Amino acid sequence: MKSIDQLSISGKKVLMRVDLNCPLSKEGDVADDTRILAVLPSINYCIEQGAKLILCSHLGRPKGERRPEFSLGPVAKRLSEILGKEVRLSNDCIGDQVKQDVEALKNGDVLLLENIRFHPGETKNDHTLAKELGELADIFINDAFAVCHRAHASVVGVTEFVKECGMGFLLKKEMDYFHKAIENPVRPLVAIMGGAKVSSKLGAIKNILNKVDKLIIGGAMANTFLKAKGVDVGDSMIEEDLIEEARSILEKASSLGIPLYLPVDAVVSRSMEDAVQIIKPYGEIPTGWKAFDIGPATVTLYREALQDAKTVVWNGPLGAFEEKSFSRGTFAISSTLASLHALTIVGGGDTDRAIHEAGDTSEISYMSTGGGAFLHLLEGKELPGVKALERCGG
Repeated sequence: MKSIDQLSISGKKVLMRVDLNCPLSKEGDVADDTRILAVLPSINYCIEQGAKLILCSHLGRPKGERRPEFSLGPVAKRLSEILGKEVRLSNDCIGDQVKQDVEALKNGDVLLLENIRFHPGETKNDHTLAKELGELADIFINDAFAVCHRAHASVVGVTEFVKECGMGFLLKKEMDYFHKAIENPVRPLVAIMGGAKVSSKLGAIKNILNKVDKLIIGGAMANTFLKAKGVDVGDSMIEEDLIEEARSILEKASSLGIPLYLPVDAVVSRSMEDAVQIIKPYGEIPTGWKAFDIGPATVTLYREALQDAKTVVWNGPLGAFEEKSFSRGTFAISSTLASLHALTIVGGGDTDRAIHEAGDTSEISYMSTGGGAFLHLLEGKELPGVKALERCGG
């Protein structure tokens, strides 16, 4: 695979798949432009090189229908403000009007296509849609790591219908950081896996167990592992059908000599909304009470486990941090990572949000822009979007 700076793009029509799926305010404006800022290096490079840039993105889940509330109009407006130049929004992604808009581009111009997911063929990797997209450009650049685990027309299919393909700067950075963290880490390598369900992280946990020096598990899914050890978790959320899987993971970690850390205490309450919260050791959680955050003893345990880490990968919060009462554990581990002399990589929307709220963003080495794609890599799977670029041979 070549990166964008290894291709001759001056004067050429460049179709760039980006992730501009920005949250919108009630007034219909971009509420958070983080995803726009993430792809600015690639966009600015195309402008500076005098390419004719065609941006392709989705926004929300219109499910193959043209729905005004999912228009990329607000994104075109915000991107125009950031660039200090007009970014025109085409009325569609394909068709005669789009072709005219593309032909009208001058060197250094930027055109944003309307939401690609207005077409049902996008998520089906439709051959015809991919062909019409590819025919708009000379070169295809993928800079949308967040959708690289999706075999969609604008991610995979389009690569068959352009002369050259390459990675944008963001996608290259994502893949480079992941390689540093998992495939060629400075050790000790510690993985932190959190979140609500074992089922959503099972593949990742099984895969990274063969690569890490320590594994820390938190969040509601830790309850299933504790239950597998015979620990009473009160009425905390567990996945009964995965207790045996959890037990086998614990046994494998033991056989490999990999320390696997589980919570020893929790902040418990009768419900998320209940104003009464207490701290209890696991094994002493009263009937009717549930764990919603790791407790102070667990924070101390996890901090000690992280002290000698040289590489840390974190996916999934360690409690229901969206409620202030249950945010202390996740925020404490966030601040611990921020203080480490280590390569720290975070992936997953909820984890990113938690670190933002904790105020530790600037101290984390790299925050991935794609939760699903990041988890896909942790599972040891190939990303269809990256594989397509390799086949393209650009």
